[in-house]
Amino acid sequence: MAHFAQLNENNVVTNVIVVSNVETSDANGVENETIGVAFCKKLFGANTQWVQTSYNSNMRKHFAGIGYTYDAQRDAFVPPKPFNSWILNEDTCTWQAPVPFPEDAGTGDPAKIYSWDEDTINWVLVV
Repeated sequence: MAHFAQLNENNVVTNVIVVSNVETSDANGVENETIGVAFCKKLFGANTQWVQTSYNSNMRKHFAGIGYTYDAQRDAFVPPKPFNSWILNEDTCTWQAPVPFPEDAGTGDPAKIYSWDEDTINWVLVV
């Protein structure tokens, strides 16, 4: 099975569908993204935009989810930015806090739990 992400005019994922390999393969049975995109356009309209995504994240960095953005320059799906202060890791296309996550998280009794505080741009101890 192949997965395809539908994009809006801003390259934001609005839908993800599963397509049978039969609908994405050429006459020799070789899967081809272009064939899969043509199938999606046949189902949803010629003016729709589709990009293949991988459930195993072995292509385009991440499995596309609704709200993710497809970055054509990086050929990657980027998850929504969780906080304004977070920075995109160019290699992994994941968002990272500007302050490292505390190393003692999960230690102690009760275990230390931290959450991000955007007002102070820091991790705060919850428990």
